[in-house]
Amino acid sequence: MHTAILGAGNWGTTLAVNFARSGHAVWLWEFDAAQAELVQKSRHNERFLPGIELPDGIHVTSILNEAVANAQVIFLCIPTQTSRSVVRRIGALNAGKIIVSLMKGIEQKTKARVSQICRAELTDFDQDSYAVLSGPTIAAEVARDLPTSAVIASTSERTATLIQDAYSSSILRLYRSDDVVGVETAGAVKNVIALAAGMCAGMKLGDNAMGSLLTRGLFEMSKLGEALGGNRLTFSGLSGMGDLATTCNSPNSRNRTVGERIGRGETLQQVLDSMVMVAEGVWTSRAARELAAELKIEMPITEAVCKILFE
Repeated sequence: MHTAILGAGNWGTTLAVNFARSGHAVWLWEFDAAQAELVQKSRHNERFLPGIELPDGIHVTSILNEAVANAQVIFLCIPTQTSRSVVRRIGALNAGKIIVSLMKGIEQKTKARVSQICRAELTDFDQDSYAVLSGPTIAAEVARDLPTSAVIASTSERTATLIQDAYSSSILRLYRSDDVVGVETAGAVKNVIALAAGMCAGMKLGDNAMGSLLTRGLFEMSKLGEALGGNRLTFSGLSGMGDLATTCNSPNSRNRTVGERIGRGETLQQVLDSMVMVAEGVWTSRAARELAAELKIEMPITEAVCKILFE
């Protein structure tokens, strides 16, 4: 299947490799022209995926229209806070294509989830042609062909089934869901809880505190998701509990790493200045805090994370 992946970070590049190995023709979009040319020629993305050679089925480009023009499926794998401008540039090119979000964040300025950004910015947006893929998906493990499971959620069972059938592989197993709101919310807010988990680890608060944090964090995630219209049961699945446990415990988790460094005494700015990749939870924490205030629900962990990061 002709596939476009917008965003050549570690997760976008990893999925490009996985999909190409499964026989898909992949166009990988990198916004930096010099970086795109380097990766295309060298067949390596050493900045984000060191040591992994890109299969011949991947074409890397910095020209957005070139990447999406003939694609049947477009995967969005860009930072949530800068995604609106990229989605807007796709414009009417999404007609007849399936859009799949790989992003796990909430836009800070508008408190919009990715599906809401797409609805606002894409011409003739079709909700039934939109899906979100989320779950415990540490890119470094997928790149090493370690077994991984995730959820593909869409309001259309046909769309979810098509993506499940086309992109499941011997190492990536996809399960269907119809709860787009719940899966998007779970993927975003678990990053906020992962920041808190990292802080606990950095301060050496112990396993009891960590167990309590994850349990109460899951409750906090599900409470917000249900208030937004999601299904509470979604949060006990891969995109909720599964992703939360992985992100809060993995040393490869960006959000946990940020929290851990802050817990050891670094400032947020010091941590962010030293990072190549984006920790979505930093910006999502503010959006989630504001949503909670609007919906009149208590999210004490999110509130504490915001105070530590920004106040």
